[in-house]
Amino acid sequence: MGYVLSGLLIVVILIAAGLFVFTWMTVRKVQFGLPPEGRFVTVMGNRIHYIEQGSGPETLLLIHGLSGVSQHFSYKVLGELAKDYRVVAIDRPGSGYSERAARSSASLAVQADVVAGVIDALQLGKPMLVGHSLGGALSLATALRYPDKVRGLTLIAPLTHMPSAGPSKAFAALGIRQSWLRLLVAWTLMVPMTMRYREKVLDIVFGPEPVPADYAIRGGGALGLRPSHFIAASRDLLALDGVVPEMQQRYTDLQVPIRILYGRDDRILDPREQGQGMVDLFPDKVELELIEGGHMLPLTQPEVTTDFIRRSMRALPPA
Repeated sequence: MGYVLSGLLIVVILIAAGLFVFTWMTVRKVQFGLPPEGRFVTVMGNRIHYIEQGSGPETLLLIHGLSGVSQHFSYKVLGELAKDYRVVAIDRPGSGYSERAARSSASLAVQADVVAGVIDALQLGKPMLVGHSLGGALSLATALRYPDKVRGLTLIAPLTHMPSAGPSKAFAALGIRQSWLRLLVAWTLMVPMTMRYREKVLDIVFGPEPVPADYAIRGGGALGLRPSHFIAASRDLLALDGVVPEMQQRYTDLQVPIRILYGRDDRILDPREQGQGMVDLFPDKVELELIEGGHMLPLTQPEVTTDFIRRSMRALPPA
């Protein structure tokens, strides 16, 4: 029996070692093929990667969603907006090429502190925050904590309330609470499982709209294959439970104009619960625009998204 157990242990170790090497090689290929597009600034010990284009007195700060990257905006939206404004898109702490400080919390409150630090470090003045999905929740958190640093909120398919049905099945793999297990999965099973279920997950995330053919490279999708990205996304998801309900109680404190764009067929978040829910609470403060489409509007409908952001900027009261 002892020899059998020893043999099984050796097989398990060899399989794990093989998966680790496969993951390491995949990471090397991804980082070689998709180097950072922008520059870096250090805020509160976090090394934040950002892409900046355009110039002018009016500024926009673009914030991506859960397991997203700044390329979701630089795919098309950022370049178009840069014709009229100074535009900065960031990788949230731990996402894309941004590095989260050791022992730093994934709480939206802490991430809001980082966003405020980026605004100061890059001298953005008082920008419009444009947040997609989880980036919408982070934009709301920033406006609540730093109202003097935010001119307005333009939210694209935002998370505004804890989903009554729980997180989407597309993020099921991110629900690992034990840090050691999360690390083990990230460096062994995550890459092959992501490759195996890629089509099913992307159908939920993008559907009913098709995934852009160049999403993996130009849209930064392949960056999600890195273990650091998986770990950060898992921590981001698990950190929502305590913070978002608290934020919901403080939405009455928001003083900035809020405009929300949602796809009627969003498969990640419910437009009625997340979008109309905000309008029902604050009909005089929040405007909601519904269009045909899914969750990933910056990538699937960049022209519509850009136009919505432009109209939101024009609707702002004078600075």
